[in-house]
Amino acid sequence: MAKEITGKKVLAIAVAAFGVIIAVNVVMAWKAVATFPGLEVSNSYVASQSFDKERAAQEELGWTVEPTYENGTLSLVIRDRAGLPARVSELKALVGRTTHVRADIAPEFSYAGGIFIAPLALEPGAWLLHLDAVASDGTPFRQRIDLFVRG
Repeated sequence: MAKEITGKKVLAIAVAAFGVIIAVNVVMAWKAVATFPGLEVSNSYVASQSFDKERAAQEELGWTVEPTYENGTLSLVIRDRAGLPARVSELKALVGRTTHVRADIAPEFSYAGGIFIAPLALEPGAWLLHLDAVASDGTPFRQRIDLFVRG
């Protein structure tokens, strides 16, 4: 014989269902805030004042960046408009996961034969490469590059 559904049972089911939904939302919100700071620049207004000028100077360089990751080595080929190795006077990079900052790595590059090379242990998945370079004439070059490491 089937048991009767009472108002108390329906209330308990509804409270339990909404309780699970609210608990999952709280956990996901906490994880989102705890793992990603959301900070791109410290002061967006100040950064916006020179953005167009810096972008135009960077586009004038005509540089292209080709990243490659194989066998524990990150390689960057930076070419100028003519397809020749770009004249880079300074290079810094930050490699990290796209969703949090705890796996961020600042690789040390060496330069050989037109290629910047850094030993780097990256696990499979999506990575983000923040590249900061300076041309020989002092022009800053910044680029964010998506990097996918196959497993």
